[in-house]
Amino acid sequence: MALIKKSVTGMKDIMPDEMMIRDYVTSLVKETYETFGFTPIETPAVEHIENLLSKQGGENEKLIFKILKRGEKLVLDGDVTEESLVDSGLRYDLTVPLSRYYASHADKLPSPFKALQIGPVWRADRPQKGRFRQFVQCDIDILGDPTPLAETELITATTTLLSKLGFKGFTVRINDRRILRAMAAYSGFSEEDFDRVFIILDKMDKIGAEGVREDLVASGFDRECADKYMDLFADKGGIDYIGELGQKLAGFLDEGCADGLTGIIRSAERVKEGDFSIVFDPTLVRGMSYYTGTIFEITMEGFGGSVAGGGRYDEMIGKFTGNKVCACGFSIGFERIITILMDKGFKVPGSKDRYAFLIEKGADPDFTASVMEEAAKKRSEGACVIVAMMNKNKRFQKEQLEKEGIKADNIKEFYHSDFKN
Repeated sequence: MALIKKSVTGMKDIMPDEMMIRDYVTSLVKETYETFGFTPIETPAVEHIENLLSKQGGENEKLIFKILKRGEKLVLDGDVTEESLVDSGLRYDLTVPLSRYYASHADKLPSPFKALQIGPVWRADRPQKGRFRQFVQCDIDILGDPTPLAETELITATTTLLSKLGFKGFTVRINDRRILRAMAAYSGFSEEDFDRVFIILDKMDKIGAEGVREDLVASGFDRECADKYMDLFADKGGIDYIGELGQKLAGFLDEGCADGLTGIIRSAERVKEGDFSIVFDPTLVRGMSYYTGTIFEITMEGFGGSVAGGGRYDEMIGKFTGNKVCACGFSIGFERIITILMDKGFKVPGSKDRYAFLIEKGADPDFTASVMEEAAKKRSEGACVIVAMMNKNKRFQKEQLEKEGIKADNIKEFYHSDFKN
């Protein structure tokens, strides 16, 4: 039987031109985030299945790649159940592993702790452009800071990175889960129905306000509640509306929530670097059920979906430790960023001069060593030099080298007859 050369569905092989961009973006991520004091860490790709199924990952918990027990622990006879077969899984994000990591090592870490993680995650999702079953996530998190400074730092660091990558005109959308819940309670929805209400609200961009209103009624909710709820979204523009909402939702909204959100936006606006906007969006929901406060997303014109997202999750680490630990994080959509850059024909700036030295076929070892010495001199000057034997079809070989980004003038041919020691 022939082996299969195509990659597994939802996974992809990465070609050299894309890999150069990925390496550049990764290095810029580390360089930028480390200037904000974020410390690189790493967690295992495999996580305990109990942690992955802790009802904190929303729909992602349905997309886990589960791993069978190994060796003597794997028993296939008798009453076989999933619980008896599975004890771990591939992580679907970096937040759950980070929470376990912090709970395990908090006594060795500073407080607050600013973590930077870059690594692959896996979700058994339906693949599409910019979305794969194996993909890289890039997260920054601040653990142990309950103040709005954490959100401001995360927004500033992330937008600084995107600006360095050449992105302009994007929008940072901000909301707070406490405001979402207060709006639903004020409108008369019962707490057990909040998640259903938010799922419908999340369709606002696709079906509009009237579509959300009718969908709520069609889902069995009282029309009076739906009307009262949708009236809250009639004027959703501008930072001043946060204060108006705070007054209107008095008795339902935590004291200081509206002022805190306003302060985050004003601070982030004041220190921002780059061309982008920061807006309050009361329709922003975010899918992860572990969010407890501020939530944010970054969208770009012409690209469907968000390219970055995050929020505050003050209760997750406590599920490991029994003690509340404040936490907030922001994740860029690494694969989506790479897709956008590739579509734009992005070229890595400041790349080294690249050369190719082609040696005449049949050259003796001394001649080959002399050419390699020339290549070593170029490399010592900071250049990148490929040394290869000259193919029979020299023209095609040169065309391929040019496709790899080597200028025609930098492709040198070396023949024994005219080479000088």
